[in-house]
Amino acid sequence: MRKIQKNRIYRHFKGDFYLVVDTAFDSESKEEMVIYRRLYGDGSLWVRPLKMFLSEVDHQKYPNVKAKWRFTLQKIESSATNFKA
Repeated sequence: MRKIQKNRIYRHFKGDFYLVVDTAFDSESKEEMVIYRRLYGDGSLWVRPLKMFLSEVDHQKYPNVKAKWRFTLQKIESSATNFKA
């Protein structure tokens, strides 16, 4: 099973990038939720059920999408790794 990684950047299958801030539980349903910030526009915070965040793309609804997952963890290397003080 896929696991969420906090403080990491994910790409939505439609193309935009998001920073996972944390997870939380809905006070009524007790469902685990993902709290994430969009890395464009106003940078607002959003919440979505963890199960949905980690789910596969609905290829019946989006037949032309090649991505497997709704959100994909991005591997972003630091540009400072070659920095010498």
